[in-house]
Amino acid sequence: MLARRPRNPLQALQRRTQELKLQVDGLLSESQLKEALEANKRRDIYQRCIQLKQAIDENKDALQKLNKADEPAPIGNYNQKKEDEHSLLDKLTHQLQELAVSISRENITEIGAPPEREEDDNSAEEDEEAEEEDDDEEEESEETGDEEETEEEEKQEHESQQQATSKEYIAIGDFTAQQAGDLTFKKGEILLVIEKKPDGWWIAKNTKGNKGLIPRTYLEPYNKEEGQDSSEEGSEENTEVGDQTAEGAEVKQRTDSRWNAVRKAISEINTIDVLTTMGAIPSGFRPSMLFQLLEEGNQFQASYFLQPELTPSQLAFRDLMWDAKAGTIKSIPSRVSFILTLWSCKMIPLPGTSIQVLSRHVSLCLFDGNKVLSNIHIVRATWQPKKPKTWTFSPQVTGILPCLLDGDCFIRSNSSSPDLGILFELGISYIRNSTGERGELSCGWVFLKLFDASGIPIPAKTYELFLNGGTPYEKGVEVDPSVSRKAHGNVFHQMMMMRRQPQLLVKLRSSNRRSRNLLSLLPETLIGSMCSIHLLIFYRQILGDVLLKDRMSMQSADLISNTVLATFPKLLEQPDMMDALRSSWAEKESTLKRSEKRDKEFLKAMFLLVYHNCMVPLLHSTLLPPYRWAEEETEAARWKVITDFLKQNQDGEGGLQALLSPHGVHEPFDISEQTYDFLGELRKNTV
Repeated sequence: MLARRPRNPLQALQRRTQELKLQVDGLLSESQLKEALEANKRRDIYQRCIQLKQAIDENKDALQKLNKADEPAPIGNYNQKKEDEHSLLDKLTHQLQELAVSISRENITEIGAPPEREEDDNSAEEDEEAEEEDDDEEEESEETGDEEETEEEEKQEHESQQQATSKEYIAIGDFTAQQAGDLTFKKGEILLVIEKKPDGWWIAKNTKGNKGLIPRTYLEPYNKEEGQDSSEEGSEENTEVGDQTAEGAEVKQRTDSRWNAVRKAISEINTIDVLTTMGAIPSGFRPSMLFQLLEEGNQFQASYFLQPELTPSQLAFRDLMWDAKAGTIKSIPSRVSFILTLWSCKMIPLPGTSIQVLSRHVSLCLFDGNKVLSNIHIVRATWQPKKPKTWTFSPQVTGILPCLLDGDCFIRSNSSSPDLGILFELGISYIRNSTGERGELSCGWVFLKLFDASGIPIPAKTYELFLNGGTPYEKGVEVDPSVSRKAHGNVFHQMMMMRRQPQLLVKLRSSNRRSRNLLSLLPETLIGSMCSIHLLIFYRQILGDVLLKDRMSMQSADLISNTVLATFPKLLEQPDMMDALRSSWAEKESTLKRSEKRDKEFLKAMFLLVYHNCMVPLLHSTLLPPYRWAEEETEAARWKVITDFLKQNQDGEGGLQALLSPHGVHEPFDISEQTYDFLGELRKNTV
C-alpha cells in the first residue's frame, strides 16, 4: 500500500482554520439563546470561548512560522494567502472576545481570573464589623443617656487594646497605595502595626490616624529606647517574616551570613529611590543580592567549590577519592546532575537614559529558599537594538567565543533539601551618567524547584518562568507595576497582560552516558559552563595525583610545590584567561594522534605543558591589566594582550622564552605562585 502523500503545510493550516470557524459559528448560534440558558450552560459557553481562543492563537503561531520553502510544491500568491488566513483568524478572535464580554456582563464568574487579594475581603469585613461596633456603641450610649462619656471610655479602651497587641515599625522605603484600602507612607515614617496577616499584607496606622494595608517587606522594628535589646526583637522579626518564596520554598530563618547581603542591599535603598523617582528604573528593581554575596569573599566562587572537602573526622577527603584499579580519581554520583540551557529573556523593562548599561547577565545558583548552596555562576546576555527588551544567549560555545556567553551550564548538587532549586537573578551593571557611579541591579528573579512535593524530580523540558521583583526574600513585588499580573477585566485581557510579563526561558536536559561520566568526575556541588568542563576535569585529576597518589604521607600537611594547583583557581575567576587556556589546549589537541587522545596520562602531560607554556607567563605579566567586571575598555585591553602573547608563543619556543625575554616584564616572584596549601584551600562546609 502506498504511503499517503503529506498535505502542504499551508493547506493544513487553512483546513484547521475552517474547522475553527465552524466551531466559532456554532458557538455564536448557541449563545444567541443565552438568556434562556441556565447559569451552568453560560459558564460552559464562556469556557469554550477560552479554549477556542487558545486554539486560534496556536494556529496563528504556526502560521507565523511558515515559510514558502516549507512547501513541497510551488504555491501562487503565497504571501497573500498567508495574510488572508491571518485576517480570518483575527476576525474569529474578535468574535470570541465580543461573545465573552457579553456573557461576562451577565454576572457569570470569569474562568481563570486571578483571585482578589484576601486582605481586600478582610478589610471589607473589618469595615462592616467596625460599623456594627459603632452602631452598638451608639445604641448603648443612647440607653445610658451619657453619649460623650461612653464614647470616650470606649475609645480609650480600644486604644489600650491596640497598644497591647500592636507594635511600632519604621518604613525602609516609600510605598504608594496600589489598590483601595492600601496605606501610602514615606521612608522613615513610624507605623503602628495593628494586625499581621499571613499573606504578608499587614494592617497598620500612621501618626495621623489613617489605617490601611501595607507590605511587611518595607518595615523594620522600631526601638524607642536606646538601651533596649534589639537582638530579642530581631529574632522575633526573623521568625515572623519567614514566609514562602516562589514555588513554595520556605524561608526558615534569616539570621545567617547570607541574609547580611540582603540587609546590605536594603541599606542602599537611597540610590534605588533616586533612580526610581527619576524614572530611570522600574520600582521592582533592587540592588543585586547575588552580586553582594560575591563581594563578601570567595565562598561563592567556583574556585572555592572546586577544592576538595574533608570528612567530618578531618582525616580523609569526602569528595576526592582514588580508584587504584583505574589509576585515576573515582566517579562521584550526586542527587542532582543535569544540563541547563538558557534560551532567552523576554519583556525585560528598559532602564532610563540617565544610566548606561554596561552588562546584561543572568546569575544562577542552587537555593533552598533560605540560603545559597553553591557557587554563583554568571552568564552574559546579548541583545539587539531592534529588540532591546529581549536578551539572548549562545548555547554550545565553541571556537573563540567567550565562555562568559555560554548558555549551556552543568548543575551538580548532593543537597538533601526538599526545597532545593535553582535561583535565577537577571541583572545589569550600570553607570550613572551624571555622577559616574557604578552599580549592580537586579531586574527580577525566579526560583525553579527541582523536586515536587513527593520528592520526584521535575521533568526535563523547556520552562517559561515569570520573573518576580524585589529580592528572593520579598513576596508579592512585581518587576514593573505598569504591567501588573493582577489584571482586571476579561480573560482575554488577562492573557494579553501575561504575555507582556518579564520572563525567562530555560531548558532542562538530562545528561547522556558520556555527559554523566564527565560530570561524575567533578565535585558534588558545582555550577559551570559546559565549554570549560574538560579543563576542570584536568584540574581535578591533577589534584588527585598530587593529594592521593604521589603524596609521601597522608598525614603530612606540608605545602606542595605545584604551579597548576596554585594558580588554576585564579584563572577560573577570569573568564578571558579560561578562554585563552581553552583555545591553547584545543590547538594542541588538534595536533595529537587518535591513539594519543585515548591515553589519559599522555593527555594530562600535554595539558601541563600547555598550561606552563601559556598560562603561567601570562598570568603574571605586568602588561595584563587587572580583571574588572563589565569594563569594556579593560576587557578589550586584556584580550589584546592575551591574543598577542598567544600569537608570539606560537612563533617562539614556549613559555621559557617569554619568561627570559628582555622585552617581557613580569611581577616579582612570590612563593604563592608555586605552592599549594591544601589545608588553607579546603572547603569549610559552611553553606
